[in-house]
Amino acid sequence: MTDQTPPIPDKLYFKIGEVSQLVGVEPYVLRYWESEFPGLSPRKSNTGQRMFRRKDVEMLLNIKQLLYEKKFTIEGARKALKSGKVEKLGAIAVIEPETPVRQSVSQAELFPTANPLPGIRQELADILKLLS
Repeated sequence: MTDQTPPIPDKLYFKIGEVSQLVGVEPYVLRYWESEFPGLSPRKSNTGQRMFRRKDVEMLLNIKQLLYEKKFTIEGARKALKSGKVEKLGAIAVIEPETPVRQSVSQAELFPTANPLPGIRQELADILKLLS
C-alpha cells in the first residue's frame, strides 16, 4: 500500500461491503480475487453472505499492493504469496472499539428535587388521561 495502510477495525468478521471499503476496490473484484487466490477463503453465513476474517483482509491488502502498486500479474502475485517472499504490510493499524467515557454525575444533578416520584406520577396520570 502507500505509506499509510488503512486501519482495520478490531472485529472477528467483516462483510464484503466493509472489506471493499477497507481495501479500496469494488466487491466484484474481491469475489474475483477469491477465485484466483486459493489462500483466500471467506466463510459464508447461513444467508450466503461472505464473512472475511482479519487475516483475509490483510491478505487482500497484500494482493492489492502486489497488483496495483508493484504491477504484478495475477499469476505473479499468486506465486509471490505462495512462496512467502512478499514483505508483509507495515504495522497495520487497529481501531479499538470506542469505550464510552463515564462521567460521574451526582444524584442531586439527576434529581434536583428531594423526591421526584410525585411529579413523575402526575405526568403519567396526565398522559393516561390524554390516551383515554
